[in-house]
Amino acid sequence: MVRKNIFHIIRNLIIAFFGSTILVTLIYRFVPVYITPLMVIRCGQQIMNGEDLTLKHKWVPFEDISKHLPMAVIASEDNKFATHNGFDFQAIQQAVEDKEEGKKQRGASTISQQTAKNVFLWPESSWVRKGFEVYFTVLIEAVWSKERIMEVYLNSIEMGKGIYGAEATARNKFHTTAKELSRSQCALIAATLPNPIRFDSANPSRYILRRQGRILRLMQLMPKFPPAKRGK
Repeated sequence: MVRKNIFHIIRNLIIAFFGSTILVTLIYRFVPVYITPLMVIRCGQQIMNGEDLTLKHKWVPFEDISKHLPMAVIASEDNKFATHNGFDFQAIQQAVEDKEEGKKQRGASTISQQTAKNVFLWPESSWVRKGFEVYFTVLIEAVWSKERIMEVYLNSIEMGKGIYGAEATARNKFHTTAKELSRSQCALIAATLPNPIRFDSANPSRYILRRQGRILRLMQLMPKFPPAKRGK
């Protein structure tokens, strides 16, 4: 009897997990993501550290974001974003080989994976979180379009201390709007994404300026995103 009850509880928990996560993912296919776990965690950290509470975020639709910003983050973070199924297995294999050889580890997370982590999960790395990240990455790749994934990514990514998304970054770093960000400014933003708390796109170091130059060159070689629709 006890085993049967435990089985029912586990079964119901599994059904509830898959049902709720699929439902939320379907909702987020259409509804703006106004708050993420990372934003809540960062606010908690600020309170614990006795700092002023800072949360700057404003959702804007994809068409109100500079056309250069998707190109810049693809060039910087995920060259194969438009064509992969959520995972860059070549980059993952290279990261594994670099680790085995004792080389400096490089990031292998795609924009899809980063979006899944930002929207649904917590920032600290662990095998448990990685497992959930794989699940949510598969889910959003199945339910959302690439353009929607990019839209959510550009609206939820941490781009500075207490600053999230393209609109808040544009206003607080460059005193403009996300739509009016220049190609150069977009490349600067993308250059800081490996560590947006340490690096400031408004006051770039020499290292960030070098990264900006590489990103600008790559942007010239990347296929346009989103691809132009046929007949246009």
